[in-house]
Amino acid sequence: MDSLLESLEVLLDDIANPEYEVEYHSGVLTLDLGQHGTYVINKQPPNKQIWLSSPLSGPKRYDYSEDQDDWIYSRDQRGLGELLNEELTNALAQKVDLQLSNVSSKVE
Repeated sequence: MDSLLESLEVLLDDIANPEYEVEYHSGVLTLDLGQHGTYVINKQPPNKQIWLSSPLSGPKRYDYSEDQDDWIYSRDQRGLGELLNEELTNALAQKVDLQLSNVSSKVE
């Protein structure tokens, strides 16, 4: 979550749109993209999952896959970063790469 937060902060700083905001409190990350909607991403430690609520694709629950070293949605086998990169690229009309692959290398 820290890596995701940092990537989103850099992205929003580069865009410099005062309507866009990212916050992280008590395990819940909120990304407000104004007219494009709000993303909510939160950790679910008891389930060892990350839950995503997307204004475009709706709610999803991601499980960590050691084999792929990524947070994967079981219904379509897509990674959390892959989905966010695609949706944010479309919403912001610019290439977005949050660099969320190789999750274990980002754990401190």
